[in-house]
Amino acid sequence: MFFVVATVVLTLVSAYVGLRLLPALALGHAALALAVVVLALPPLLAVGGMLGRLLTRAAWARRLTWAASLALGWVSTLVVLTLLRELALALGALLMPRPDAAALHRLSALAVPALAAVATVFGLLRALGRPRVVHVRVPLPDLAPDLQGLTIVQLSDVHVGATIRRAYVQRVVDRVNALRPDLVAITGDLVDGTVVQLAEQVAPLAQLRSRFGTFFVTGNHEYYSGAAAWIAHLRQMGMQVLMNEHVILRRGSAALLLAGVPDPTARAFDPAQRSDPRAALQGAPAHVRPRILLAHRPRCAPAAASAGFDLQLCGHTHGGQFWPWNLVVRFQEPLSIGLDRLNDLWVYTSRGTGFWGPPQRLGVPSEITCLHLVRAGSAADVARARGIEQSLTSPVAAGS
Repeated sequence: MFFVVATVVLTLVSAYVGLRLLPALALGHAALALAVVVLALPPLLAVGGMLGRLLTRAAWARRLTWAASLALGWVSTLVVLTLLRELALALGALLMPRPDAAALHRLSALAVPALAAVATVFGLLRALGRPRVVHVRVPLPDLAPDLQGLTIVQLSDVHVGATIRRAYVQRVVDRVNALRPDLVAITGDLVDGTVVQLAEQVAPLAQLRSRFGTFFVTGNHEYYSGAAAWIAHLRQMGMQVLMNEHVILRRGSAALLLAGVPDPTARAFDPAQRSDPRAALQGAPAHVRPRILLAHRPRCAPAAASAGFDLQLCGHTHGGQFWPWNLVVRFQEPLSIGLDRLNDLWVYTSRGTGFWGPPQRLGVPSEITCLHLVRAGSAADVARARGIEQSLTSPVAAGS
């Protein structure tokens, strides 16, 4: 049903774009036929990409998926620019004399596909490039001196699959190890495919090095890809998968609590795997602070705050992934990008280390997040940290 609905929507969108742009271009018969074919390609490629899952030859399936993903990005940008063109034409009708209206229609109709092509190519290059390292200071009250400066590197939404492969994963691993973190946290949506299909592609993750090791919680895409098999495989690779449970990590004379919950999607696949931050704290020593929760979705934050956590690390939103969805995503998920606050709970939402669907990163670069725990000396420290992330040129980030 999803495939059918997606195909119908893409067909209608392409038809809308064609009806709004082609008449203004006044093309000859041959050029018009070519333009119609180009506009028909996105839904056709999308269907091909969906059916590519049925192919026995993995190389051809990946090629079809790549083509479908690029088509989705192209048509997404095309329809947004077409809508903006409508707005520009409405303003032009008010501000420009009538003799210029035809020229404006034609020029804008030419500009829309040209800009869409530029955005698609630029977004693709950004998506395939090396994720940036984002350094974030998280001020926590009463942080023990031995935990001052403790670093957590967070990866999220890598989406290893047809479009993100072993070479990309290796680049991420090398960059993480260069940061020499105290621990690594992977907050779900690591894969898009089965263990049989992708075990070789995720293999570099076994090379991750940190003081306390690598911890993982499931995202919704793990459940689309065979979560039980992935959980077993990641544990074999040396990761600790937290399923409504916690661990106590000690540095010097101090300790912190790290907990994890499965994605809320899990309950639809296994009723016993409901996401429950309170259950993750069962048996936890009351005196151990801070309490840090790994959860795939930002919407777990109210339950985490109620359970008494100090910091939640999550992902899922990709920060919208590319313009203009980075503006829209905030309406769906208020805690959709970066560091934010819910009552006494800090929430950090990663923009994602990879990408999903359209291979585009436009205005929302992918990231490897390096969180630094620091003691909150005053209310002013907390106020300054709220929503502020340090750029790569900051002192903390130097050399990363």
